[in-house]
Amino acid sequence: MCTGLSHTTRDHYFGRNLDLEYSYHEKVTITPRNFPFEFRRLPPLPTHHAIIGMATTAEGFPLYYDGTNDRGLSMAGLNFPGNADYKPEAPGKANVAPFEFIPWVLGQFDTVDQVETALSEVNLVDIPFSSEFPQSPLHWIISDRHRSLTVESVASGLRVYDNPYGVLTNNPTFDIQSFGLSDYMHLSTTPPENRFSERLEFDTYSRGMGAIGLPGDLSSSSRFAKAVFTKMNSVSGTSESESLSQFFHILGSVAQQRGCVQVGGDDSYEITIYSSCCNADTGVYYYTTYENSQITGVDMHAADLDSDAIVDYPLVTGQQIAMQN
Repeated sequence: MCTGLSHTTRDHYFGRNLDLEYSYHEKVTITPRNFPFEFRRLPPLPTHHAIIGMATTAEGFPLYYDGTNDRGLSMAGLNFPGNADYKPEAPGKANVAPFEFIPWVLGQFDTVDQVETALSEVNLVDIPFSSEFPQSPLHWIISDRHRSLTVESVASGLRVYDNPYGVLTNNPTFDIQSFGLSDYMHLSTTPPENRFSERLEFDTYSRGMGAIGLPGDLSSSSRFAKAVFTKMNSVSGTSESESLSQFFHILGSVAQQRGCVQVGGDDSYEITIYSSCCNADTGVYYYTTYENSQITGVDMHAADLDSDAIVDYPLVTGQQIAMQN
């Protein structure tokens, strides 16, 4: 499933939870400016913006799950089964295969406004990467520090939505997810007032009762509502430490624990394989994994961003414990 998140304090941060029952041995991957991007139906990009993010590299091509470029533009693809509908090749359009979409966008654009203009010519074409990596049904969140978009290729065509929440989960479609937030407009961070009846008295017996009714299950629509409520009411300091801590706490509010979402046999469960947070201003990509809650960072600018060779870093997956005695 998954949750994508865009959040700004002093700096702009972008990241996601990857929720799956298996891993593709993803790594933190830096694609430098002179790595030649070859596309299936479009001219190549021999030079482009540098990109850092989480990817599986197959046949020399980085299949990005999420990424940020050196101009501060970020993008992530999230599962969208049953709704994603990719099209035949269309003459006169920019025919982008879904697995190319993130590098195609991050490789050449600086801002969400530029991407929005370019999307009017985009056709997400039904071309899988390979038999080993078949087509993934996805939709996308694209963000900079000023705004976010949601992009969905559905049966009726390519739909581009302004995303004022900076949050994306999975099904249903984004317009329905947004409409569903109306069901929670009564929620509050403050103690509730008695509007049940003037003739009755009630006891505010606990802190947090203003948010009674906020969903706590792990369905995509419930995670969307909870992540939006948590993010929109989030209070964070502006330091890197405070910002990172708050970002990971927001993602943690909708993380998936092994055993709670069974997806196959008796021992197959969806979990939050990793959570990421990239400082889009500094190019430092931070992550945690299911069994490593310590934050690990990779600095894009510590690599040679003018080279032509991908650099990747295997995830630190084992728990890192700092003993105090």
